[in-house]
Amino acid sequence: MRQVLQGVTAVVVLLPAGLCAAEYTFTGTAMVDGTPTYTESHTLRGECGERFRPRQHEVVYRSTTEDTVIGTKSLAYEESPLRPSFDFRQPPFDERMQLTNRGDTDARIDWQTPAGETETFEVGINDDVVIDAGFVHFIQANWQSLNSGRNVDFRFMGPTRGEHYAFVAEPTDSDAIDAHLTVRIRPSGMILRWLVDPITLGFDQQGRLTDYLGLTNIRQSDDNNYVAHIRYGTSRPPCPLI
Repeated sequence: MRQVLQGVTAVVVLLPAGLCAAEYTFTGTAMVDGTPTYTESHTLRGECGERFRPRQHEVVYRSTTEDTVIGTKSLAYEESPLRPSFDFRQPPFDERMQLTNRGDTDARIDWQTPAGETETFEVGINDDVVIDAGFVHFIQANWQSLNSGRNVDFRFMGPTRGEHYAFVAEPTDSDAIDAHLTVRIRPSGMILRWLVDPITLGFDQQGRLTDYLGLTNIRQSDDNNYVAHIRYGTSRPPCPLI
């Protein structure tokens, strides 16, 4: 569980307006049934003011057994840190998912499925909605409430369903995660709670993601995704996250 890639870099460039253009990278290892199965290499670019503001996020997923790229994701936070547009590809399954945040009022989803079909959705969104990796910035934005033991409600986008659903983030304890703050994300509705298992996240005192435990977005087969414990290296952002 402790086999984590630790490579971290940070770059800061001064901007005329007094802000800084910033970049940092971090990596993680996905453990499936105790075995390292794939790695994630993350590069975030954004701006430093009082806090880090993400603008772009690139992820490369690589199999540890075959040393091949099994996925790539590009995210753009032009409209909101909580609701990025993204382009997610999984070449082994000929799958591509594109979500475009249009003015932070609606999202268009274009999905090329592993079965070779194409599905398109248009979904209305608002400030309550969180999309994809925006959940990390959602936790950071609600840091004080969660550290005080309070739950936070939100709606999470299910892009393969073309809909967003009521969820809750709640502080919790976990035997598998040793972190300053451990948060469980689960559906609020009774029916969906029977169908969707919760995801558990760990964060350190600086608001950095240390652990992800649960169903991932990486396919194990046409019908199933990996369930993994992903442990992330202790990256050093160029400015505060919380």
